[in-house]
Amino acid sequence: MRVLMFLVPLALSIYAFIDCISTDEKHIRHMPKPLWAILVLLFPLVGSISWLLAGKERTAVRPRLAGGGGWVAPDDNPDFLKSLGEDKPESRSEKPKDDGPEDTPPRG
Repeated sequence: MRVLMFLVPLALSIYAFIDCISTDEKHIRHMPKPLWAILVLLFPLVGSISWLLAGKERTAVRPRLAGGGGWVAPDDNPDFLKSLGEDKPESRSEKPKDDGPEDTPPRG
């Protein structure tokens, strides 16, 4: 238990510091990036929690709707399914011959 009291804040501060220095400057809020990094290093627990809560713009991941213009699996994409019929050679697109009685050889 004593080890966790040391390792959890250490891991949190390492994560927050790496996240801080790897974040683009335009996504950082409230203070400049070097000031956030110093805050995380000097006050590991408070600085890390502050960085995670207030330092970086975080956006929620939203699922894309079917008509949202995102990637669609080939079997769900009507354009792809239409293109399968267009790729057939001309000889296959002709109607098949009817193998009726007139094509059977005479009995003899």
